[in-house]
Amino acid sequence: MSRIGKKPVPIPAGVEVNVAGPVVTIKGPKGTLKQEVSGAISVEVDAQTKEVRVKRGSDLRIDRAKHGLYRALLANMMLGVTKGYEKRLEIQGVGYRAQLSGKRLNLFVGYNTKTPEVFAIPEGVTVTCPTQTEIVIVGIDKQLVGQVAAQIRSIRPPDVYKGKGIRYQGEQVRKLEGKTVGATGAK
Repeated sequence: MSRIGKKPVPIPAGVEVNVAGPVVTIKGPKGTLKQEVSGAISVEVDAQTKEVRVKRGSDLRIDRAKHGLYRALLANMMLGVTKGYEKRLEIQGVGYRAQLSGKRLNLFVGYNTKTPEVFAIPEGVTVTCPTQTEIVIVGIDKQLVGQVAAQIRSIRPPDVYKGKGIRYQGEQVRKLEGKTVGATGAK
């Protein structure tokens, strides 16, 4: 039996959990999230202990794999509707900057100084720029917040020689040594 799947998910104060067939709906102070459960997995809500339990109906390999997965997804949803998720990105490089204009993020990251790289911000996340070299992505869906951060980072990933580009806050970029002039080689 899955060690993660066996653990019950506690329901925080102010959160409602509804199970209607294969769809689990979690409603909290920050919003509402839905997750469809497939296979021989079932979800039960215990109102007395205020816990959600994920049960599996068979010992097939796919159901064993989904057991821990759905428990983890439900726990992430509980945290998302109460506290939310946040990812921070840093921009490093001379002249590199970010600018918000409505539901678009304009990134001036060295491809062309006059026209920026434009990133359309999807529904469900909020993007802010406290400074020109910092981007903050906030939302209740962990997967969506991480995906948006990864897409923004992929516009200009950190360079391995100079370190310029967009990186996660606190990310260590291992720099490679460049070619040396006058190396002794073939004569």
